[in-house]
Amino acid sequence: MTLHPVRWMAAMLCAAVMTWPVHAATQAAAQATNPPQTVQAQYEVTLNGTPVGVMNDHYEARDGRYRIVSETHAVGVLALVQRRPARVISSGEVQAAGLRPLSFEATRGNDSRRIGAEFDWNTRVLTLNHDGRSETLPLPAGAQDRLSALYQFMFIGADRLRDISFAMTNGRKLDQYRYTLGSDSALDTPLGRMAVIHLVKRHAPGETATEIWLARDRSLLPVKMRIIEDDGSRYEQSLLKLDTGTAAP
Repeated sequence: MTLHPVRWMAAMLCAAVMTWPVHAATQAAAQATNPPQTVQAQYEVTLNGTPVGVMNDHYEARDGRYRIVSETHAVGVLALVQRRPARVISSGEVQAAGLRPLSFEATRGNDSRRIGAEFDWNTRVLTLNHDGRSETLPLPAGAQDRLSALYQFMFIGADRLRDISFAMTNGRKLDQYRYTLGSDSALDTPLGRMAVIHLVKRHAPGETATEIWLARDRSLLPVKMRIIEDDGSRYEQSLLKLDTGTAAP
């Protein structure tokens, strides 16, 4: 199996990142869901069915702030060339409507260059830092980084996931995405059979296809993700372990 290290690390960190509408319904849903204050999750990452990595996520919210750290360690043959883990960090505020990121940064294994984003909510400016340069873009209300977005689901009511439009930032660019409900209602996992909400990305022919499965009874945390690239390569991220602490008061 041959895979360029940068492309592999990009696949490890391929989570869909969303800009959520911010209005009264979102705030009410956040209060009703009562998300946990801490989450520790572990995922197996595969390429075309072959294990290539293990991802460990740690989320903590306290005193109106949050921090998420995600590390992906290569396994198998890839571990010979990717000795350092890919690391992604998101931090910011917890508000009535959910997570409001302030800072995002990512490093990809042996590549020491950092990719990042800074969210200035006072001036509504998003600053992207990559390849030794910076650029600024208008900052949409409710914007997320690619890591915080997966935990923002905890603050969204399940009934609002039927049709979602959002923006995606990976520290390099900001894109528009749309997800609709898929057909799956349950998945078998190492933790047992789980009721899920299945989201499918709408895409044009030749574009990357993405699906996300969220645990309906576990705070809408991600159970599985699948990305199929235009060349047919299939990346999957599947839940192995999940531990949630107490819910926020």
